[in-house]
This record gives sequence, structure tokens and C-alpha cells, in this order.
Amino acid sequence: MVVFTCYDNFESMMTCIYDAWAARLGHSNIRLQTEPVGNLELFCEYRHIDTEMEKVQKVIRSIHKKISFQAYQYVYAASLSSHEEKLDRIYRFLVLGFACGNAVLDMLHQPEVQAIFELQRSVYNETHKFREFVRFDRLENQILFSVIEPKSHVLTLLAPHFEDRMPSEDWIITDKNRLLAVVHPKNQEAFLTPITPQELAYMESVRNKKDSYTRLWKTFFDSVSIKERANAKCQRNFLPLWYRKNMTEFTEE
Repeated sequence: MVVFTCYDNFESMMTCIYDAWAARLGHSNIRLQTEPVGNLELFCEYRHIDTEMEKVQKVIRSIHKKISFQAYQYVYAASLSSHEEKLDRIYRFLVLGFACGNAVLDMLHQPEVQAIFELQRSVYNETHKFREFVRFDRLENQILFSVIEPKSHVLTLLAPHFEDRMPSEDWIITDKNRLLAVVHPKNQEAFLTPITPQELAYMESVRNKKDSYTRLWKTFFDSVSIKERANAKCQRNFLPLWYRKNMTEFTEE
């Protein structure tokens, strides 16, 4: 068994898929996995694959041409998942997709298709929740700043939503787990950038949690609640506890 490994980002994964396919070792004799790799298995050869943008573009073009744009969307969303087997599942889906074409998207009875569908659905569901649960504070320089801790890498899916709704604002949404941030200068396109723990700590230290809009939001949240009809179990179903760590209405000033 040969295990092809790569860094956990979309470009590296597409390169890994290209090299695994080009190796011609037989689909049943290989496995793909993102790094870091856990316990190494006996009798397995591990091959690390570095990103090559030419190969990335070839894989993307092949998905568009031989399957469909929708299949590419499925693959991209699945690549953002936190599931440790996502890369191998994407590969198995593409093996079937290149053989069956666009019809593969309707083959939900196939394990490969079902697996990719579940991955992309989980990512989009989490993205949808964060569209509702992202909360902004103002930094000292008046930039809107938000911290989230998602399970999946949802920043690139979140950015277009806030670009559309706040085009004339300077804002930053930071993924604390991955030390990545989407930065949006007003009236410009947002971009993704890595940040250091020190940069994150500084921004968190200068955020203004006593901003008038912050207090207004807290007041609204308290005002619309009805103590006599409080149902903590039902509330947790709609808003799990792990989402609340960075939400204004659940944090202390």
C-alpha cells in the first residue's frame, strides 16, 4: 500500500490527486491522506506531495470537463471539511466520476458519492450557521473584527456573504483554530491571509466590547427573551454551546 500525503489545503490536495493517479499503481493499492499523519502503518510506503499549480489546474479542468461544475463545487466544499479521510473520499469520488460523467451526482446509492455528499453538506450547513452567528466588535481603529472557531475551513465560503452585505466597511473575520483571517478593505475584494498568535492576541486585546452597538445588541437579546418560556434544551438544538464562545450576547463585558 502506498499512502500519498499532502498539506491540508485545496491546492495541495488537487496536486496529491494528480500524482496519485499518474503513479498508475492501481486505485486499490493507494490511499490519500492529509497531514499531519497519525500512527504510521506497517508495510506502507508514504510519499509526501508538494503543491504544483499546473497540476492543480489540470485536475480542476478535468473535473469541469469530464464531470461538471457542480461536481467541482462538491469537491471544493468537501476539501474544507475537518474529516480526516476527506482526501481519500474525494479521490474515490473522482475515480467514479471520471468513469460515469455527470450522472455520478445522481448515484447516491454508491458509497463514494454518498460520502462526498455528506462531507459537502456538513461544510455548507456549518457555513450557513456561521452566516447567522458571526458577531463583530470594533477595534481601536474602527475596523470590524470577529473571531470564530469552526470545525471546517469555512472562511472562503463565508467571505462572499459579508462582502455583499458590508461592501463599504473594513472588516476582518479570523479563524482562531487555523490562524487564518479573511480581510476586507472597504470597497475592495476580500483576501485570505495567515496570522500569527501574537497578531490575534493583539487584535483581541484592543477590541472594544463596550461599543454602543454591542450594548444595543445585548439589550435587544435580553429584551426579546421570555424567562417563563425559557427552554435551554431546545435552544441548544438550534444554537449548540460550542458556537457561543465568541457570540456577543453570550459573552461578559
